[in-house]
Amino acid sequence: MNDGPVHVHTLVIDCATEACSTALFDGDTLIAGDYAVLGRGHAERLIPMVGQLPGRGRADRIAVALGPGSFTGIRVGLAAARALSVAWAVPLVGYHTHALVAAQALNDAGGPVAVCNTGGHGEWFVQSFGDDGAPLDAVRSLRPDDAAAAIACERVAGNQAEALVARRGSGTAMPMLPDARRFCLLHAGRLTGDVRPAYGRVPDAKLPGGIEPPALSR
Repeated sequence: MNDGPVHVHTLVIDCATEACSTALFDGDTLIAGDYAVLGRGHAERLIPMVGQLPGRGRADRIAVALGPGSFTGIRVGLAAARALSVAWAVPLVGYHTHALVAAQALNDAGGPVAVCNTGGHGEWFVQSFGDDGAPLDAVRSLRPDDAAAAIACERVAGNQAEALVARRGSGTAMPMLPDARRFCLLHAGRLTGDVRPAYGRVPDAKLPGGIEPPALSR
């Protein structure tokens, strides 16, 4: 479980994937939250979702999903989290999308687990985790056949879990997306103060001047 201070209120923002979710915690206790699978439209939904939380989501710190996932979704979440952090003068921490999915899967059933989520251009983001939730390798963006061959874990979680298990012909699929309301499952050691996007691959969009943002794979 998250080892944060008991009475710290945390606002969690997660819109790096097709899912968009928010949650407000008192320590490890969920006060309120919302979750929706949107595909698109995160920018329009995120702030109203925060505003509907008790106290309009006002918290002592903010945690935000860094990716891997959608380039646009990651940027939307980070922009909102950074703006609220400045406005409220509270600290901002980040976490990686696959780490939360792995924590959700480990809570449902123990043992090592791989995470497989939708990537870009028909590829999948894959990463393996031990039974303590620690990553066993870096995020990779692979074609489906290569992803199926690369993953050794019997259990696979994520929104492409069923497709990977079917392609591989063995294993147990745990279809799910990251959910901010389950943030308390994430160990404090998985949080980072280095709040930069972890795209998982070089994004299609370019910064001014044609510069490509780095594809972080932690």
